[in-house]
Amino acid sequence: MISRRGVLAGLAAGAWSAAGTAPATADGSKRPPRRPSRQAASERLVAAAKLGGATGFVLVDAATGQVIEAQEADTPLPPASVAKAITAVFALDKLGPVHRFATRILVVGDIRDGTLHGDLILSGGGDPTLDTDQLGDLVASLAATGVRQVTGRFLAHAGALPQIDRLSPDQPDHVGYNPGLSGLNLNYNRVHFEWRRAAGDWTVSMDARAERFVPPVAMARMQVVAREVPLFTLALSPGVEDWTVAQAALGSDGSRWLPVRQPGVYVAEVFQTLARAQGIAVPRAEVVVSLPSGARRIVDRVSDPLPGVLRDMLRFSTNLTAEAVGLAASGAGTLHGSGAVMTQWAARRLGMASHFVDHSGLEGGSRVTAADMARGLIAGDRAGVGLRGLLRDTGVRNDKGEVIPGHPVQVRAKSGTLNFVSGLAGFILPPSGRELCFAVFSADVPRREALPMAEREQPEGGQAWTRRARTLQAQLVRRWAETYG
Repeated sequence: MISRRGVLAGLAAGAWSAAGTAPATADGSKRPPRRPSRQAASERLVAAAKLGGATGFVLVDAATGQVIEAQEADTPLPPASVAKAITAVFALDKLGPVHRFATRILVVGDIRDGTLHGDLILSGGGDPTLDTDQLGDLVASLAATGVRQVTGRFLAHAGALPQIDRLSPDQPDHVGYNPGLSGLNLNYNRVHFEWRRAAGDWTVSMDARAERFVPPVAMARMQVVAREVPLFTLALSPGVEDWTVAQAALGSDGSRWLPVRQPGVYVAEVFQTLARAQGIAVPRAEVVVSLPSGARRIVDRVSDPLPGVLRDMLRFSTNLTAEAVGLAASGAGTLHGSGAVMTQWAARRLGMASHFVDHSGLEGGSRVTAADMARGLIAGDRAGVGLRGLLRDTGVRNDKGEVIPGHPVQVRAKSGTLNFVSGLAGFILPPSGRELCFAVFSADVPRREALPMAEREQPEGGQAWTRRARTLQAQLVRRWAETYG
């Protein structure tokens, strides 16, 4: 870790410092840098997109740090999920590439003749990737030890990470990408809601399904209500999450994932149901944040090594994974506190003058410039953490957003989208010639902030704005790949 951090610090302080520096005149003053004539084409693309707000972009030679093209590259804008690329470097630097998240079954007491005379403990290590099938396999491992009943308590230990009821306060209650978080997480902390219409009425169910196991869930309850709006309501009480859904919105059969706000309770209930199916009688759970003394491990389940977890996070843009690995890396007690730790780290290690309020980019308060993002990506990629290999191959795309088959230039990048916010940043890798790093951020922040909460899932004009922003990104990347690659 020392050598990698040294590389980060050196890159932050050295190679980039000459990039974009204006030449000195004879008297030592700075001349304004010349605007490359080829940049005018990029500026015309930005103007034609008619996005409003601000768009900043930068294109940099990845080897030398030389700025090739830039427009509003020092304008701070919300990064959305592009922030996850910096989170990946942060987590690898702090936790190391061999880090795995462990979910353990512990006991306090003795096991005799199939009975645990003492407490059974399900202890979460903050694994954001655990699903119901994997939890079921963990229960099967417990059954293989011969345990069939427990005389003491069943404790669900969720204190490895802070217990947070939602990742972002500026998102609607019902969106599945904004769940709660704790040291125990399952199915990205979402519960599956399904409805079926029969004889003019609806039947509803809530479950924690995966591919092999579909256990019902009682802690999340749903009631169909005769109304048109709001679409959903949620009332929380200890151990219970009561949802209502507007009858007018259901139509015929359907399903969707809803967020879980009390993940420790959720995971404990699913564990208990799976244990019952394996012939293990487990008492009702008590969620705790500290382990009792004398607990010893009997079985566990570990995640993939951290690089694999991060690769999936960047590919599928999973908010829960980003916040879990970020909190594990920072050791902070809140998301904003953890974002502050990453902000300070990025300044020291990557030379970024950015402001992060979280690790996923889901909350709109983070601010990053295009220049800072490119700086961070280059430093992170050269720090021995393998960032470039973790980013998804997005390809060179046409104006319709379709990958151009057989294009010789590879593009590895991370995208990000919020309401009236869109970004893309990464590397342009030609088969020969210099490798490029780029960042493009567009945001109409006043328009975003004016949205009422009820309109934030699908705001009027939002999809059309996002299409124009993504078209602009595709046009810029294709032009850069074919002009400078």
